[in-house]
Amino acid sequence: MKFWDSSAIVPLLVEDVFTPRLVSLVREDSVIVAWWGTPVECISALSRIERDGQLDAAAMNTACDRLRQLQESWHEIQPTLLVRETALRLLRVHPLRAADSLQLAAAILAVDHRPSQMPFVCNDDRLALAAQREGFRVLHGFLDATDATGAET
Repeated sequence: MKFWDSSAIVPLLVEDVFTPRLVSLVREDSVIVAWWGTPVECISALSRIERDGQLDAAAMNTACDRLRQLQESWHEIQPTLLVRETALRLLRVHPLRAADSLQLAAAILAVDHRPSQMPFVCNDDRLALAAQREGFRVLHGFLDATDATGAET
């Protein structure tokens, strides 16, 4: 079981350089834990890619179908008051965007405040560093890293 940030889920939906490693991670352990807002972030990212002309309408529809399939099988952390309170604390401690603080808060609550219990998969440098500082084993850049800078893997 791993917590997956939307930055790690998008490459499961559309092909990019990280897709093979992520598909391998899912095959090794198909249990995905995700935040309630992850589908919104994924559609936002896919829409940006489509607007940039890197995704046609058919590929966008396929990506949206893949997202729905994944969403049906993952364990979803709901938007509770405790998630919000934890996200507010994280914003004071780490240089995170609001959505990233909610992602990390959801991951913290998914493991009952014991981050060493579950890996955190993401491809966002700032979020990876915050997750590592909160005690998660971060799979960043889709490598198992001891820190988000990639200094030691």
